[in-house]
Amino acid sequence: MSENSSQPSQTSASPWGDDPDLTDDQLTDGLDLGFDGAEDVLRIWRRGMAPDPDMTVSEWADQHRWLSSLSAEPGRYSTARTPYLREIMDALSPRHPAQRISFMKAAQVGATEAGNNWIGYVIHHAPGPMLAVLPTVEMAKRTSRGRLDPLIEDSPALRERVKPARSRDAGNSMLSKEFPGGILVLTGANSATGLRSMPARYIFLDEVDAYPASADEEGDPVTLAEARTTTFSHRRKVFMVSTPTIRGLSRIEREYEASDQRRYFVPCPHCGHMQWLQFERLRWDKGRPDTAAYHCEGCEKPIAEHHKTQMLENGEWRPTAVSADPHSIGFHLSALYSPLGWKSWAQIARDWLAAQGSEEMLRAARNTLLGETWVESGDAPEWQRLADRREVYPATVPRLGLFLTAGADVQKDRIEVDVWAWGRGLESWLIEHIVIPGGPDDPACWDKLTVLLGRTWLHESGAVMQLSKLAIDTGYEAPAVYAWSRAVGYGQATPIKGVESFNRPTPVSGPTFVDATIGGKRLRRGARLWTIAVSTFKAETYRFLRLERPSDEDRALGVCDPAGTMHLPSWADTEWLKQLVAEQLVTVRNKRGFGHQEWQKMRERNEALDARVYARAAAWILGADRWDEATWRSLEAQAGVQTKVIAVPEVVIPAAPTAGAVQTPRRRRTGAVRPTYMR
Repeated sequence: MSENSSQPSQTSASPWGDDPDLTDDQLTDGLDLGFDGAEDVLRIWRRGMAPDPDMTVSEWADQHRWLSSLSAEPGRYSTARTPYLREIMDALSPRHPAQRISFMKAAQVGATEAGNNWIGYVIHHAPGPMLAVLPTVEMAKRTSRGRLDPLIEDSPALRERVKPARSRDAGNSMLSKEFPGGILVLTGANSATGLRSMPARYIFLDEVDAYPASADEEGDPVTLAEARTTTFSHRRKVFMVSTPTIRGLSRIEREYEASDQRRYFVPCPHCGHMQWLQFERLRWDKGRPDTAAYHCEGCEKPIAEHHKTQMLENGEWRPTAVSADPHSIGFHLSALYSPLGWKSWAQIARDWLAAQGSEEMLRAARNTLLGETWVESGDAPEWQRLADRREVYPATVPRLGLFLTAGADVQKDRIEVDVWAWGRGLESWLIEHIVIPGGPDDPACWDKLTVLLGRTWLHESGAVMQLSKLAIDTGYEAPAVYAWSRAVGYGQATPIKGVESFNRPTPVSGPTFVDATIGGKRLRRGARLWTIAVSTFKAETYRFLRLERPSDEDRALGVCDPAGTMHLPSWADTEWLKQLVAEQLVTVRNKRGFGHQEWQKMRERNEALDARVYARAAAWILGADRWDEATWRSLEAQAGVQTKVIAVPEVVIPAAPTAGAVQTPRRRRTGAVRPTYMR
């Protein structure tokens, strides 16, 4: 029931009392209605006095929601298509006691439409101030154009309550939608101003795991948004939705684990056993994902996918834990529940098989298919094990090393530099460890670093190699680093700034222009700075160090080292090895019990790990993660080596795209990159 239709209090001065059966003549007896517009006043008054129908969000959606012609399934919305969303949506209805509803889910299960239905319900049926938060302000604008405007335009019940944006003084802008009795404000989690813009009875937090750690350095955006609901007490509703990301960092997992952890139980069509669908029970013949079928945990019989519709219709949500807060409930759903015509079990099997062998693809599959967090292993490898795997290189730069980068860590009394060679698949070799004494206050120290940029190293093939790029940290004495980088040029020298974050959209961003002090004078935008997610590269380094090497028998059969293998030379001493594994990823919890992961030192010195991360960032900035086959072949030609035979493909006429297939257009190439790193 809407706020403005509540029953009048006993102290009301209404001349008609509380009798709902009075006729219009009785209600208007003694009133002078001989003025223009009297009938309109009466009509509006009657509408306000009539109680709202006792309707839930799902019932509203089935009765009033229309999907536009641009939708995958246009026409009247039907909750029966995704029965598992019914209870989630109904928990958002005002009469439901839940105040915090979390939904940890996979991709393609209809969660976004459930949130849109709630927005429509609020506008039409339970008006009040509402705040919708997207990861960024730009995403909020795209959501307004692409989802909310069609939602309003295609549903008559909403169209009459929200004026068109093109009308004057409509109260309908890109990020604000006014309607009788309330307002919807959209904002980004990166905008502290938007998060504290107004009190709100309803909060819709979408894709919370993509939110930044802090909104404009003013604190956690979820906490800032929830503070807007304080004045509404028990009448508030907070709906938090997201695909999860990394264990220990995932906001949605934290909310789900603090709730009653509901799962959707469905019956087996063979034995009737109720169970929630788990990926481990989806099985297929080896190499044949099209044979995927779900095996019942009760009778072990395979369940064909055509039974899914009936299973979903007869399913029910069951809590699997006890919530610390009785007003907090949580739901979890994987892509195994996607209705027929959306994500099939066979497609899930194909996607899972395609992800094997790639940590990044496996992480994405676990997040988007299973709706589960990825466990980032931060356990440091034992330095003794690394010592046992040291190698004697046949040359300064081994045969498969195709370009060189360096990472420079600036200390108070020295600059430490590690030079790494890189090959296909980010296989790498430590080439040299250099300590330049003097520190950033000593001009001679910078002169020696400049000389290093012009040094050469001998490749096993006889080719001569120079540093392709040197990444230098600006965490200590940034003005000196900017001045030196500007003097030698940004072609080889790259100032970087490390940030502790796993949730950045890319591990390296930039460059951005920053002020620099040159010759004692401040120069606006005088330096270029790259920002790197050191947490991501540290986790990758440890993952690469744990890769298993082929046995001697496998090598004799031609088996190569796996992609990412890190080779350490025989001259790497104990101190350097200990520095390489000097940190560990731990989960730190604050006073409220919320946890986050951070890297902590286990010993004082960690220069080798930092320098490795900087050299890796330099390889990323060069583009090694994105080079095509032609670029790698060009580098191999310079070194006089060949690591794989390139077959000339036959000309094949592509088949017509199937329904739902994503077609990625090929960009016109203006010229392939042909780096020259040897001579």
